[in-house]
Amino acid sequence: MIAAACVAAQLALVAIPASAEETMASRLGAVLSQERAALSVVPDARMAQLTSLPPAGERGIQTEPVVIYDDAYLASLPAASGNDQWQCLAEALYFEARGESVRGLFAVGEVILNRVDNAAYPGSLCGVINQGTGRRYACQFSYTCDGKSKAIHEQAAWERVGKVAKLLLDGTPRELTGGATHFHTTAVSPSWSRRFTRTATIGAHLFYREPVRTASN
Repeated sequence: MIAAACVAAQLALVAIPASAEETMASRLGAVLSQERAALSVVPDARMAQLTSLPPAGERGIQTEPVVIYDDAYLASLPAASGNDQWQCLAEALYFEARGESVRGLFAVGEVILNRVDNAAYPGSLCGVINQGTGRRYACQFSYTCDGKSKAIHEQAAWERVGKVAKLLLDGTPRELTGGATHFHTTAVSPSWSRRFTRTATIGAHLFYREPVRTASN
């Protein structure tokens, strides 16, 4: 009935000369009255179904996790846990950046995940984090070869980095470091930092993107 009323309205508009404004308004009003009458007999429950949309995920629309880079937001989340890859990432964040802001934690995590996605590095979190460990001057993350204890003493910091690790593994957009694959603290100046493109400065860390390697270089 609703569809028929709409078709009638279209035919009426085509048939009426542009100058006959009053006649057109009258006929359009009549059509709208018919439509309202048709809608009035539709049950409220059915109307709600027709006019409401399901959540984006149920409509097949991909949604990205939304993260607020704030300690209060992290505190509102439940404690996190996971598999060995989560463990490796959480440990790296704990030993490399636990004193940083929430943004700083996510930024360091981004670097690790960016390396996993880069064919020049191992294809797993644990592989990236432990690359070079045990070989002199070859470790990629200093805490894996500094000879210090790897015991977790700060429980609150551990819970904090664990939540960040889970959010990163759940697909949080990497939007802080511009695709960085390297970082260092402001206290040092490694030789490679003069060749790489700096992409961000967050807290006590500087972030860099490694130049794209080509066959000529």
